[in-house]
Amino acid sequence: MKTTAPLDLHHYRKCRLCPWNCDVDRWGGDLGRCAASARLKVDDYMLHFGEEACLVGEGGSGAVFFSFCTLRCRFCQTHEISWRGTGSHIEVERLAEIFLWLQEEGAENLNLITPGHFLPHIIAAIHEAQSMGMHLPIVYNTSSFESVEVLRTLDGIIDIYLPDFKFWRPETARRLCGAELYPDVAREAVKEMHRQVGDLVLDAQGRALRGVLLRHLVLPGHLDESRHILYWLAKELSVHTYVNVMGSYRPCHQAKKYPPIDRALSREEFEAVEKCVKESGLYRLDKTHRLLNYLIWSKR
Repeated sequence: MKTTAPLDLHHYRKCRLCPWNCDVDRWGGDLGRCAASARLKVDDYMLHFGEEACLVGEGGSGAVFFSFCTLRCRFCQTHEISWRGTGSHIEVERLAEIFLWLQEEGAENLNLITPGHFLPHIIAAIHEAQSMGMHLPIVYNTSSFESVEVLRTLDGIIDIYLPDFKFWRPETARRLCGAELYPDVAREAVKEMHRQVGDLVLDAQGRALRGVLLRHLVLPGHLDESRHILYWLAKELSVHTYVNVMGSYRPCHQAKKYPPIDRALSREEFEAVEKCVKESGLYRLDKTHRLLNYLIWSKR
């Protein structure tokens, strides 16, 4: 049972959609930490075949990339979208049309990428699209920098949570994404996601239906952070948590200014973290991109 009022467009008046709780009037033109106004902005949408295999299936994941972000990761691979906010302003009706178009094109799911700061628009578009026949599982693709109170309003709406647990230590989070409170926020947010949908459930064809699929990008020189995150997942969430330990890190955006993330991840570092996965008790490890990583390392 939901314990909080549903989101609507009035929430932009004193915006508290993310843990920064800026209280700014985005309708009135004020900007908070995310730098997004109250006008919905989308950078792109597509059938995305680069996600985990259980999300891609045969038709691809129906990805919608929302402009701006509540974090400022120094190594952001999509900084044009997340920092600069590239994209186009659209209305709720157009967003609903996009959702329906993705379904018509054969998408396996609706993949909302960095959606939190536009949730009132998105929820309205979901309801409109569903009233016109959209039935795709809905994926909430997030950095995990989410308000638990806001997440509770999504209970019964989101089928699959796709959180990225980035950092364990506050000082690391402050240095690399400008948010010292990130680790505490992420732990509580991931717990709430798991409370709502549980461990990831796959159908007979291996497609994700419901649950949490957690990503962790391994950062060069930060293996202890990875170890803490993995052991926490096994102990505090579930040993059945489906985890994608990503070895695809490369220095992007401002990373060259922040050693040791000014270099690529090594094969040895990745294998050390994979060993931590096994030692933690976690056993559902996604391997969609593992071979590609090894091919890249073999060419260095």
